[in-house]
Amino acid sequence: MPGQAAAPPQNGSVGPAASTHGVGAPGAGPGVHGGAPGAGATAHGTGTPGAGPNVHGTGAPGAAPAVQGASALGVSPAHGAHIPAPAPAPLPAPAAPVPHPAQAPDHHPSPSSASGTQAQSPQSLQAPAQVPLPAQASQPPSTPWQHYDPWAAAPLQQNGAPVDSKSSRRKRVRRLLVLGAVLIALVAGGLGGAVGAYLERNGGIEDVELPQAGTEAKGRAPDSVAGIAASALPSVVTLHVSGSDAQGTGTGFVLDERGHILTNHHVVDAAGASGDISVTFSGGQSAKAKLVGGDTGYDLAVVKVSGVSGLKPLPLGNSDNVQVGDPVVAIGAPFDLENTVTSGIISAKERPITAGGQSGDRSDVSYVDALQTDAPINPGNSGGPLVDSKARVIGINSAIRSADSGSDLESGQAGSIGLGFAIPINQGKRVAEELINTGKATHPVIGVTLDMDYAGDGARVGTKGGEGGAPVTKGGPGDRAGIKAGDVITEVDGRPVRSGEELIVKTRAHRPGDRLELTVERDGKERKISLVLGSADGD
Repeated sequence: MPGQAAAPPQNGSVGPAASTHGVGAPGAGPGVHGGAPGAGATAHGTGTPGAGPNVHGTGAPGAAPAVQGASALGVSPAHGAHIPAPAPAPLPAPAAPVPHPAQAPDHHPSPSSASGTQAQSPQSLQAPAQVPLPAQASQPPSTPWQHYDPWAAAPLQQNGAPVDSKSSRRKRVRRLLVLGAVLIALVAGGLGGAVGAYLERNGGIEDVELPQAGTEAKGRAPDSVAGIAASALPSVVTLHVSGSDAQGTGTGFVLDERGHILTNHHVVDAAGASGDISVTFSGGQSAKAKLVGGDTGYDLAVVKVSGVSGLKPLPLGNSDNVQVGDPVVAIGAPFDLENTVTSGIISAKERPITAGGQSGDRSDVSYVDALQTDAPINPGNSGGPLVDSKARVIGINSAIRSADSGSDLESGQAGSIGLGFAIPINQGKRVAEELINTGKATHPVIGVTLDMDYAGDGARVGTKGGEGGAPVTKGGPGDRAGIKAGDVITEVDGRPVRSGEELIVKTRAHRPGDRLELTVERDGKERKISLVLGSADGD
Protein backbone atom coordinates (compact mmCIF):
# COMPACT_ATOMS: atom_id res chain seq x y z
CA MET A 1 0.00 0.00 0.00
CA PRO A 2 1.30 3.49 -0.62
CA GLY A 3 1.16 4.49 3.04
CA GLN A 4 3.53 1.76 4.09
CA ALA A 5 6.67 3.27 2.57
CA ALA A 6 8.46 5.70 5.00
CA ALA A 7 9.98 8.82 3.62
CA PRO A 8 13.70 8.98 4.18
CA PRO A 9 14.86 11.78 6.51
CA GLN A 10 16.32 14.83 4.91
CA ASN A 11 19.31 16.58 6.42
CA GLY A 12 19.16 14.24 9.41
CA SER A 13 16.03 15.77 10.87
CA VAL A 14 12.48 14.69 11.16
CA GLY A 15 10.12 16.71 13.30
CA PRO A 16 6.58 16.32 14.52
CA ALA A 17 3.77 17.68 12.39
CA ALA A 18 1.38 20.34 13.43
CA SER A 19 -1.52 17.95 13.99
CA THR A 20 -1.57 14.74 15.99
CA HIS A 21 -3.68 11.65 16.28
CA GLY A 22 -5.74 12.45 13.18
CA VAL A 23 -6.15 11.13 9.67
CA GLY A 24 -6.93 13.51 6.93
CA ALA A 25 -8.36 12.89 3.55
CA PRO A 26 -6.65 14.24 0.49
CA GLY A 27 -7.25 17.90 -0.06
CA ALA A 28 -8.91 18.53 3.32
CA GLY A 29 -7.96 21.25 5.78
CA PRO A 30 -6.48 20.57 9.16
CA GLY A 31 -8.04 17.51 10.50
CA VAL A 32 -8.04 16.49 14.10
CA HIS A 33 -9.45 13.16 15.04
CA GLY A 34 -10.77 12.50 11.56
CA GLY A 35 -10.29 15.55 9.44
CA ALA A 36 -11.23 15.77 5.80
CA PRO A 37 -9.12 14.14 3.10
CA GLY A 38 -6.17 16.22 1.95
CA ALA A 39 -5.09 17.52 5.37
CA GLY A 40 -1.80 19.31 5.33
CA ALA A 41 -0.23 17.23 8.09
CA THR A 42 -1.07 13.97 9.79
CA ALA A 43 0.33 12.34 12.91
CA HIS A 44 0.34 8.65 13.63
CA GLY A 45 -1.64 8.12 10.44
CA THR A 46 -1.22 7.76 6.77
CA GLY A 47 -1.23 10.47 4.28
CA THR A 48 -2.25 10.45 0.74
CA PRO A 49 0.15 11.15 -2.04
CA GLY A 50 1.06 14.81 -2.16
CA ALA A 51 0.23 15.40 1.48
CA GLY A 52 2.40 17.61 3.74
CA PRO A 53 4.93 16.46 6.28
CA ASN A 54 4.27 13.14 7.88
CA VAL A 55 5.30 12.73 11.54
CA HIS A 56 5.62 9.29 13.13
CA GLY A 57 3.75 7.92 10.15
CA THR A 58 4.35 6.66 6.72
CA GLY A 59 4.15 8.75 3.69
CA ALA A 60 3.50 7.95 0.15
CA PRO A 61 6.37 7.82 -2.28
CA GLY A 62 7.43 11.29 -3.14
CA ALA A 63 6.04 12.87 0.01
CA ALA A 64 7.92 15.85 1.34
CA PRO A 65 10.19 15.05 4.23
CA ALA A 66 9.15 16.14 7.72
CA VAL A 67 11.33 18.96 9.07
CA GLN A 68 12.07 19.37 12.84
CA GLY A 69 12.21 22.78 14.42
CA ALA A 70 10.34 26.02 14.40
CA SER A 71 9.13 25.55 10.85
CA ALA A 72 7.42 22.31 11.80
CA LEU A 73 5.74 23.99 14.74
CA GLY A 74 4.67 26.90 12.61
CA VAL A 75 3.04 25.00 9.70
CA SER A 76 -0.18 26.68 8.71
CA PRO A 77 -3.22 24.49 8.02
CA ALA A 78 -4.65 24.43 4.46
CA HIS A 79 -7.43 26.84 5.21
CA GLY A 80 -5.27 29.32 7.12
CA ALA A 81 -6.02 28.06 10.60
CA HIS A 82 -3.12 28.73 12.99
CA ILE A 83 -2.05 26.41 15.73
CA PRO A 84 -0.45 28.47 18.52
CA ALA A 85 3.01 27.55 19.85
CA PRO A 86 2.80 26.04 23.31
CA ALA A 87 4.44 27.65 26.37
CA PRO A 88 7.31 25.54 27.66
CA ALA A 89 6.15 23.28 30.41
CA PRO A 90 8.31 22.45 33.47
CA LEU A 91 10.28 19.29 33.11
CA PRO A 92 8.96 16.52 35.32
CA ALA A 93 11.15 14.26 37.39
CA PRO A 94 12.45 11.22 35.54
CA ALA A 95 9.92 8.40 35.29
CA ALA A 96 10.05 4.79 34.28
CA PRO A 97 10.45 4.31 30.53
CA VAL A 98 7.21 4.02 28.67
CA PRO A 99 6.65 2.45 25.28
CA HIS A 100 7.32 4.68 22.34
CA PRO A 101 4.21 5.89 20.64
CA ALA A 102 5.29 4.03 17.57
CA GLN A 103 5.08 0.80 19.51
CA ALA A 104 1.87 1.56 21.39
CA PRO A 105 -1.46 1.05 19.66
CA ASP A 106 -2.96 4.15 18.14
CA HIS A 107 -5.93 5.40 20.09
CA HIS A 108 -7.46 6.53 16.85
CA PRO A 109 -6.30 4.08 14.15
CA SER A 110 -6.62 5.08 10.61
CA PRO A 111 -7.70 2.55 8.02
CA SER A 112 -4.63 3.35 6.06
CA SER A 113 -2.30 2.59 9.00
CA ALA A 114 -3.83 -0.65 10.09
CA SER A 115 -1.62 -2.77 7.90
CA GLY A 116 1.56 -0.74 8.28
CA THR A 117 4.02 0.06 11.04
CA GLN A 118 5.02 3.55 11.85
CA ALA A 119 8.76 4.11 11.65
CA GLN A 120 10.52 6.06 14.42
CA SER A 121 12.87 8.64 13.14
CA PRO A 122 16.27 8.71 14.84
CA GLN A 123 16.27 12.45 14.85
CA SER A 124 13.11 12.53 16.93
CA LEU A 125 15.06 11.00 19.84
CA GLN A 126 17.49 13.86 19.93
CA ALA A 127 15.08 16.73 20.36
CA PRO A 128 11.53 15.71 20.99
CA ALA A 129 9.32 18.71 20.70
CA GLN A 130 5.73 18.44 21.76
CA VAL A 131 2.96 20.57 20.38
CA PRO A 132 -0.09 21.08 22.57
CA LEU A 133 -3.14 19.40 21.08
CA PRO A 134 -6.35 21.18 20.37
CA ALA A 135 -9.13 20.64 22.81
CA GLN A 136 -10.56 17.84 20.67
CA ALA A 137 -7.28 15.89 20.61
CA SER A 138 -6.33 13.36 23.25
CA GLN A 139 -2.87 13.32 24.96
CA PRO A 140 -0.52 10.94 23.22
CA PRO A 141 1.48 8.48 25.27
CA SER A 142 4.66 9.97 26.75
CA THR A 143 8.04 8.94 25.49
CA PRO A 144 11.00 8.04 27.73
CA TRP A 145 12.70 11.32 26.84
CA GLN A 146 9.78 13.55 27.61
CA HIS A 147 10.35 13.30 31.39
CA TYR A 148 14.14 13.05 31.43
CA ASP A 149 15.79 15.54 33.76
CA PRO A 150 19.58 15.68 33.24
CA TRP A 151 20.00 17.42 36.62
CA ALA A 152 18.09 14.80 38.57
CA ALA A 153 21.21 12.66 38.86
CA ALA A 154 23.63 12.90 41.78
CA PRO A 155 24.29 16.57 42.72
CA LEU A 156 27.38 17.94 41.11
CA GLN A 157 30.00 20.27 42.55
CA GLN A 158 31.51 23.04 40.54
CA ASN A 159 34.34 20.74 39.52
CA GLY A 160 31.85 18.01 38.63
CA ALA A 161 32.81 15.78 41.60
CA PRO A 162 30.09 14.34 43.82
CA VAL A 163 29.14 16.37 46.90
CA ASP A 164 30.85 15.34 50.16
CA SER A 165 28.96 13.47 52.78
CA LYS A 166 27.37 15.28 55.71
CA SER A 167 30.21 14.37 58.12
CA SER A 168 32.82 15.57 55.63
CA ARG A 169 31.00 18.86 55.25
CA ARG A 170 30.85 19.24 59.03
CA LYS A 171 34.60 18.61 59.36
CA ARG A 172 35.33 21.10 56.60
CA VAL A 173 33.06 23.68 58.25
CA ARG A 174 34.81 23.15 61.60
CA ARG A 175 38.20 23.57 59.95
CA LEU A 176 37.03 26.73 58.27
CA LEU A 177 35.65 28.05 61.57
CA VAL A 178 38.91 27.29 63.41
CA LEU A 179 40.95 28.87 60.64
CA GLY A 180 38.66 31.90 60.66
CA ALA A 181 38.96 32.23 64.43
CA VAL A 182 42.76 32.06 64.22
CA LEU A 183 42.83 34.64 61.48
CA ILE A 184 40.50 36.92 63.45
CA ALA A 185 42.67 36.53 66.56
CA LEU A 186 45.83 37.33 64.60
CA VAL A 187 44.26 40.36 62.98
CA ALA A 188 42.80 41.55 66.28
CA GLY A 189 46.14 41.02 68.07
CA GLY A 190 48.01 42.89 65.38
CA LEU A 191 45.54 45.74 65.39
CA GLY A 192 45.52 45.82 69.19
CA GLY A 193 49.32 45.89 69.35
CA ALA A 194 49.50 48.63 66.75
CA VAL A 195 46.86 50.69 68.52
CA GLY A 196 48.55 50.12 71.89
CA ALA A 197 51.94 51.13 70.54
CA TYR A 198 50.46 54.22 68.96
CA LEU A 199 48.69 55.20 72.16
CA GLU A 200 51.86 54.60 74.19
CA ARG A 201 53.95 56.73 71.86
CA ASN A 202 51.40 59.49 71.50
CA GLY A 203 49.89 59.54 74.97
CA GLY A 204 46.49 58.20 74.03
CA ILE A 205 43.66 59.79 72.11
CA GLU A 206 42.20 61.73 75.00
CA ASP A 207 43.52 64.31 77.42
CA VAL A 208 45.94 62.81 79.96
CA GLU A 209 44.65 62.66 83.52
CA LEU A 210 47.20 61.20 85.92
CA PRO A 211 46.22 59.33 89.08
CA GLN A 212 46.78 61.24 92.27
CA ALA A 213 46.27 60.66 95.98
CA GLY A 214 43.45 62.45 97.66
CA THR A 215 43.71 65.12 100.32
CA GLU A 216 45.06 63.85 103.61
CA ALA A 217 45.24 65.21 107.10
CA LYS A 218 48.08 67.70 107.53
CA GLY A 219 49.02 66.56 111.00
CA ARG A 220 52.04 64.31 111.55
CA ALA A 221 53.30 62.26 114.45
CA PRO A 222 55.04 64.58 116.95
CA ASP A 223 58.25 62.52 116.90
CA SER A 224 58.47 62.38 113.08
CA VAL A 225 60.74 64.80 111.23
CA ALA A 226 57.70 66.63 109.92
CA GLY A 227 56.17 66.81 113.40
CA ILE A 228 59.46 68.02 114.93
CA ALA A 229 59.88 70.66 112.24
CA ALA A 230 56.31 71.89 112.62
CA SER A 231 56.88 72.32 116.36
CA ALA A 232 60.33 73.97 116.17
CA LEU A 233 60.14 76.22 113.11
CA PRO A 234 58.09 79.03 114.71
CA SER A 235 60.96 79.56 117.22
CA VAL A 236 63.77 79.69 114.64
CA VAL A 237 64.93 82.97 113.10
CA THR A 238 67.27 84.04 110.30
CA LEU A 239 69.82 86.79 111.01
CA HIS A 240 71.18 89.17 108.37
CA VAL A 241 74.23 91.05 109.60
CA SER A 242 76.08 93.88 107.93
CA GLY A 243 79.01 95.99 109.10
CA SER A 244 81.50 98.49 107.79
CA ASP A 245 83.57 95.86 106.01
CA ALA A 246 81.65 92.56 106.18
CA GLN A 247 78.19 91.00 106.08
CA GLY A 248 76.76 87.56 106.57
CA THR A 249 73.78 85.33 107.23
CA GLY A 250 73.15 82.97 110.12
CA THR A 251 70.50 81.39 112.28
CA GLY A 252 69.30 81.71 115.87
CA PHE A 253 66.42 80.60 118.09
CA VAL A 254 64.20 82.29 120.66
CA LEU A 255 65.17 81.77 124.31
CA ASP A 256 62.32 83.58 126.06
CA GLU A 257 59.32 85.82 125.51
CA ARG A 258 61.39 88.92 126.31
CA GLY A 259 63.02 88.67 122.89
CA HIS A 260 66.41 87.08 123.68
CA ILE A 261 67.84 85.04 120.83
CA LEU A 262 70.88 82.74 121.01
CA THR A 263 73.28 82.38 118.07
CA ASN A 264 76.99 81.93 117.27
CA HIS A 265 79.43 84.73 117.99
CA HIS A 266 80.95 84.47 114.53
CA VAL A 267 77.49 85.17 113.01
CA VAL A 268 77.15 88.63 114.61
CA ASP A 269 80.85 89.45 114.76
CA ALA A 270 80.66 91.19 111.36
CA ALA A 271 78.32 93.86 112.79
CA GLY A 272 80.98 95.09 115.24
CA ALA A 273 80.01 97.94 117.51
CA SER A 274 77.99 99.93 114.96
CA GLY A 275 76.71 97.37 112.48
CA ASP A 276 73.15 96.34 111.69
CA ILE A 277 71.45 93.10 112.78
CA SER A 278 68.07 92.17 111.26
CA VAL A 279 65.99 89.22 112.45
CA THR A 280 63.41 87.46 110.24
CA PHE A 281 60.96 85.04 111.84
CA SER A 282 59.63 81.89 110.20
CA GLY A 283 56.31 83.61 109.50
CA GLY A 284 58.06 86.31 107.48
CA GLN A 285 58.01 89.18 110.05
CA SER A 286 61.24 91.14 110.46
CA ALA A 287 62.64 93.17 113.33
CA LYS A 288 65.85 94.93 114.27
CA ALA A 289 68.03 93.40 116.98
CA LYS A 290 70.89 94.57 119.16
CA LEU A 291 73.81 92.64 120.63
CA VAL A 292 73.46 91.78 124.33
CA GLY A 293 76.83 90.03 124.68
CA GLY A 294 79.14 87.46 123.12
CA ASP A 295 82.17 85.30 123.81
CA THR A 296 84.64 84.14 121.20
CA GLY A 297 86.03 81.31 123.39
CA TYR A 298 82.61 79.66 123.46
CA ASP A 299 81.53 81.05 120.07
CA LEU A 300 78.19 82.12 121.53
CA ALA A 301 76.26 85.41 121.46
CA VAL A 302 72.86 86.74 122.53
CA VAL A 303 70.86 89.38 120.64
CA LYS A 304 67.50 90.88 121.55
CA VAL A 305 64.52 92.13 119.55
CA SER A 306 62.07 94.67 120.96
CA GLY A 307 58.41 95.39 120.30
CA VAL A 308 57.67 91.87 119.03
CA SER A 309 54.78 89.96 120.58
CA GLY A 310 53.74 86.34 120.37
CA LEU A 311 57.28 84.97 120.58
CA LYS A 312 57.50 81.22 121.10
CA PRO A 313 60.60 80.10 123.04
CA LEU A 314 62.16 76.82 121.94
CA PRO A 315 62.38 74.29 124.81
CA LEU A 316 65.90 73.33 125.96
CA GLY A 317 66.90 69.71 126.38
CA ASN A 318 69.78 68.14 128.31
CA SER A 319 72.86 67.29 126.27
CA ASP A 320 74.09 64.90 128.99
CA ASN A 321 71.17 62.62 128.14
CA VAL A 322 72.09 62.35 124.45
CA GLN A 323 73.30 58.98 123.19
CA VAL A 324 75.15 58.13 120.01
CA GLY A 325 72.61 57.13 117.36
CA ASP A 326 69.80 59.33 118.65
CA PRO A 327 67.82 60.99 115.82
CA VAL A 328 68.22 64.74 115.47
CA VAL A 329 66.91 67.52 113.23
CA ALA A 330 68.89 70.61 112.22
CA ILE A 331 67.10 73.84 111.23
CA GLY A 332 68.70 76.88 109.65
CA ALA A 333 69.30 79.03 106.57
CA PRO A 334 72.12 77.38 104.61
CA PHE A 335 73.31 79.79 101.93
CA ASP A 336 70.42 82.10 102.93
CA LEU A 337 67.77 79.43 102.28
CA GLU A 338 65.78 80.11 105.43
CA ASN A 339 63.66 77.55 107.26
CA THR A 340 65.65 74.62 105.85
CA VAL A 341 65.18 71.35 107.71
CA THR A 342 67.63 68.43 107.61
CA SER A 343 67.80 65.29 109.69
CA GLY A 344 70.37 62.80 110.90
CA ILE A 345 71.70 61.19 114.05
CA ILE A 346 74.22 61.88 116.77
CA SER A 347 77.42 60.44 115.34
CA ALA A 348 79.64 60.96 118.40
CA LYS A 349 79.90 62.91 121.68
CA GLU A 350 82.63 65.03 123.30
CA ARG A 351 84.48 65.75 120.08
CA PRO A 352 87.18 68.33 120.99
CA ILE A 353 87.24 70.87 118.17
CA THR A 354 88.61 74.36 117.71
CA ALA A 355 87.11 76.89 115.35
CA GLY A 356 88.02 80.36 114.23
CA GLY A 357 91.59 81.54 114.59
CA GLN A 358 91.52 84.08 111.76
CA SER A 359 93.12 86.73 113.92
CA GLY A 360 96.90 86.70 114.26
CA ASP A 361 96.91 86.30 118.04
CA ARG A 362 94.33 83.48 117.89
CA SER A 363 92.17 85.32 120.37
CA ASP A 364 89.13 84.36 118.32
CA VAL A 365 89.71 80.62 118.63
CA SER A 366 86.79 78.75 120.18
CA TYR A 367 87.19 75.46 122.01
CA VAL A 368 84.18 73.18 121.90
CA ASP A 369 83.58 69.75 123.40
CA ALA A 370 81.08 69.14 120.59
CA LEU A 371 78.30 66.81 119.59
CA GLN A 372 79.00 65.33 116.16
CA THR A 373 76.11 64.80 113.75
CA ASP A 374 75.64 63.67 110.19
CA ALA A 375 72.64 65.96 109.69
CA PRO A 376 73.63 68.19 106.73
CA ILE A 377 74.94 71.55 108.01
CA ASN A 378 76.24 74.27 105.70
CA PRO A 379 77.28 77.93 105.91
CA GLY A 380 74.19 79.77 107.12
CA ASN A 381 73.22 77.01 109.57
CA SER A 382 75.53 78.58 112.18
CA GLY A 383 73.70 79.37 115.42
CA GLY A 384 70.68 77.25 114.52
CA PRO A 385 69.21 74.61 116.82
CA LEU A 386 69.95 70.89 116.75
CA VAL A 387 66.82 69.33 118.28
CA ASP A 388 65.93 65.88 119.51
CA SER A 389 62.88 63.73 118.77
CA LYS A 390 60.81 65.87 121.18
CA ALA A 391 61.75 69.12 119.43
CA ARG A 392 64.00 70.19 122.34
CA VAL A 393 67.32 71.91 121.73
CA ILE A 394 70.31 69.70 122.52
CA GLY A 395 72.96 71.69 120.63
CA ILE A 396 73.85 74.85 118.69
CA ASN A 397 75.14 74.10 115.19
CA SER A 398 78.52 75.77 114.96
CA ALA A 399 81.06 74.06 112.71
CA ILE A 400 81.59 71.59 109.91
CA ARG A 401 84.56 69.69 108.63
CA SER A 402 84.82 70.48 104.94
CA ALA A 403 86.81 68.60 102.35
CA ASP A 404 88.97 71.62 101.49
CA SER A 405 89.34 73.63 104.66
CA GLY A 406 89.03 73.81 108.42
CA SER A 407 86.05 73.42 110.69
CA ASP A 408 84.72 76.98 110.71
CA LEU A 409 81.32 77.15 109.06
CA GLU A 410 82.03 80.48 107.41
CA SER A 411 85.39 79.40 105.99
CA GLY A 412 84.34 75.88 104.97
CA GLN A 413 82.56 76.86 101.76
CA ALA A 414 82.76 73.38 100.27
CA GLY A 415 79.55 72.40 102.09
CA SER A 416 78.57 69.48 104.24
CA ILE A 417 80.23 66.10 103.96
CA GLY A 418 78.32 64.65 106.91
CA LEU A 419 80.67 65.98 109.61
CA GLY A 420 78.83 68.63 111.57
CA PHE A 421 79.48 69.83 115.11
CA ALA A 422 77.21 71.45 117.66
CA ILE A 423 77.92 73.11 121.03
CA PRO A 424 76.15 71.08 123.74
CA ILE A 425 73.12 72.97 125.04
CA ASN A 426 74.24 72.53 128.67
CA GLN A 427 77.22 74.72 127.93
CA GLY A 428 75.15 77.05 125.78
CA LYS A 429 72.56 77.54 128.53
CA ARG A 430 75.16 78.55 131.11
CA VAL A 431 76.92 80.96 128.75
CA ALA A 432 73.62 82.46 127.54
CA GLU A 433 72.48 83.12 131.09
CA GLU A 434 75.76 84.85 131.93
CA LEU A 435 75.63 86.95 128.78
CA ILE A 436 72.03 88.03 129.47
CA ASN A 437 72.68 88.74 133.13
CA THR A 438 76.16 90.29 133.04
CA GLY A 439 77.02 90.80 129.38
CA LYS A 440 80.05 88.54 129.82
CA ALA A 441 80.77 84.83 130.19
CA THR A 442 83.18 83.34 132.74
CA HIS A 443 85.71 80.64 131.85
CA PRO A 444 86.73 77.79 134.20
CA VAL A 445 90.52 77.67 134.58
CA ILE A 446 93.22 75.44 136.07
CA GLY A 447 95.72 78.28 136.47
CA VAL A 448 98.57 76.95 134.31
CA THR A 449 100.24 77.91 131.03
CA LEU A 450 100.43 75.08 128.48
CA ASP A 451 103.16 74.38 125.97
CA MET A 452 101.13 74.38 122.72
CA ASP A 453 104.15 73.20 120.74
CA TYR A 454 104.44 69.94 122.63
CA ALA A 455 104.13 67.03 120.15
CA GLY A 456 103.86 64.20 122.66
CA ASP A 457 100.75 62.50 123.97
CA GLY A 458 99.01 64.70 126.55
CA ALA A 459 99.09 68.39 127.58
CA ARG A 460 102.41 69.56 129.04
CA VAL A 461 102.68 72.48 131.44
CA GLY A 462 105.15 75.04 130.08
CA THR A 463 108.47 75.97 131.67
CA LYS A 464 107.65 79.65 131.53
CA GLY A 465 104.44 81.63 131.56
CA GLY A 466 103.10 84.30 129.33
CA GLU A 467 104.76 87.71 129.34
CA GLY A 468 107.58 86.28 131.46
CA GLY A 469 105.35 85.13 134.29
CA ALA A 470 105.37 81.78 136.08
CA PRO A 471 103.91 78.80 134.16
CA VAL A 472 101.79 77.87 137.24
CA THR A 473 99.72 80.74 138.61
CA LYS A 474 100.68 81.25 142.25
CA GLY A 475 97.73 80.49 144.50
CA GLY A 476 95.62 79.24 141.62
CA PRO A 477 93.76 75.91 141.42
CA GLY A 478 96.74 74.09 139.87
CA ASP A 479 99.22 75.47 142.36
CA ARG A 480 97.02 74.44 145.27
CA ALA A 481 96.65 70.91 143.79
CA GLY A 482 100.46 70.50 143.46
CA ILE A 483 100.95 70.81 139.68
CA LYS A 484 104.54 71.67 138.68
CA ALA A 485 106.11 73.11 135.52
CA GLY A 486 106.86 70.35 133.02
CA ASP A 487 104.13 68.02 134.26
CA VAL A 488 102.18 66.23 131.55
CA ILE A 489 98.41 65.89 132.10
CA THR A 490 97.23 62.67 130.40
CA GLU A 491 93.66 62.24 131.68
CA VAL A 492 90.70 64.34 132.87
CA ASP A 493 88.07 62.45 134.83
CA GLY A 494 89.45 59.20 133.46
CA ARG A 495 89.29 60.27 129.78
CA PRO A 496 92.51 60.51 127.76
CA VAL A 497 93.89 63.92 126.82
CA ARG A 498 96.12 63.99 123.71
CA SER A 499 96.95 67.70 123.29
CA GLY A 500 96.82 71.13 124.94
CA GLU A 501 93.72 72.12 122.88
CA GLU A 502 91.94 69.03 124.09
CA LEU A 503 92.70 69.88 127.74
CA ILE A 504 91.21 73.37 127.23
CA VAL A 505 88.10 71.88 125.61
CA LYS A 506 87.64 69.44 128.49
CA THR A 507 88.08 72.19 131.03
CA ARG A 508 85.62 74.61 129.36
CA ALA A 509 82.99 71.93 129.25
CA HIS A 510 82.67 72.51 133.02
CA ARG A 511 81.56 75.40 135.15
CA PRO A 512 83.83 77.36 137.46
CA GLY A 513 83.81 75.56 140.83
CA ASP A 514 83.52 72.07 139.34
CA ARG A 515 86.03 69.49 140.67
CA LEU A 516 88.30 67.68 138.21
CA GLU A 517 90.31 64.49 138.67
CA LEU A 518 93.60 64.69 136.74
CA THR A 519 96.23 62.07 135.92
CA VAL A 520 99.71 63.64 135.81
CA GLU A 521 103.05 62.22 134.69
CA ARG A 522 106.19 63.53 136.35
CA ASP A 523 109.63 62.00 135.98
CA GLY A 524 108.07 58.94 134.36
CA LYS A 525 105.63 58.33 137.16
CA GLU A 526 101.86 58.87 137.23
CA ARG A 527 100.00 60.52 140.08
CA LYS A 528 96.37 61.53 140.65
CA ILE A 529 95.55 65.17 141.39
CA SER A 530 92.18 66.62 142.37
CA LEU A 531 91.41 70.30 141.95
CA VAL A 532 88.54 72.79 141.92
CA LEU A 533 88.22 74.95 138.81
CA GLY A 534 88.68 78.66 139.17
CA SER A 535 87.00 81.46 137.17
CA ALA A 536 88.26 84.00 134.73
CA ASP A 537 86.36 86.68 132.89
CA GLY A 538 85.81 86.05 129.26
CA ASP A 539 86.30 88.46 126.37
